[in-house]
Amino acid sequence: MATANHPAAPKLSTGVQPLRAAKGSSFLWRKLHSLLGIIPIGAFLVEHLLSNFEALKGPAAYAAQVKFLNSLPLVRVLEWTFIFLPIAYHAIYGLYIWFRGKSNIVYYPWAGNWMYLAQRWTGLVAFLYIGYHVATQRFLGVSLPENPGASFHKVQAELSNPVILAFYVIAMIAICWHFAYGIWLFAAKWGITPGVKSRKRFGYLCAAFGLALAIMGLAGIWAFVSPQYKNAPENVQVTTLVEPGR
Repeated sequence: MATANHPAAPKLSTGVQPLRAAKGSSFLWRKLHSLLGIIPIGAFLVEHLLSNFEALKGPAAYAAQVKFLNSLPLVRVLEWTFIFLPIAYHAIYGLYIWFRGKSNIVYYPWAGNWMYLAQRWTGLVAFLYIGYHVATQRFLGVSLPENPGASFHKVQAELSNPVILAFYVIAMIAICWHFAYGIWLFAAKWGITPGVKSRKRFGYLCAAFGLALAIMGLAGIWAFVSPQYKNAPENVQVTTLVEPGR
């Protein structure tokens, strides 16, 4: 009796090898990308929000903070080494990861996929905002390092445009969310939170931290548009920051 010849069963993949992710240079680039997102970029974000929070005390206090930061030793070297270059690498490599990755939110609408997509889009918003903010506040118009007394008025004039103000508010929320979720990802990828329960609990802490940063950032923006300091002078007398204990 003739027998039907069945096609050979397709050979199934055994899955990704456990150590495959740690092979090649891409592993090191991803680790560097993850680390730079926390230190120094994340640390700079917190410092920047704290500095902008000084605007709530008025134009003179904000100008004093700007003068203090620009009087640090080797400030331009620190600026390029720990701010501009790390942000550029983190942003460019983040876009590279985005273009090579897949979120599958249509077919697999899991929370992880949505979080992945949100992290990519908030990162793009952050990149556009930082580029615009650095260009306008650091390199265009009056030079604030040489004229810190004009810092409050310069920001206030920029935020008088409703479109720019809306952009700042959206970007502030996006950046704080991106950083908070980035901390959660960092802890998971680096083995700091190995278990499901620890990741869930740490997620609540990251969410609370991100919310606190967003509130602080929005409060700093409010200082420039609030009626209290409306029509601030173009240049104010820069006071000296009071050292702790004095």
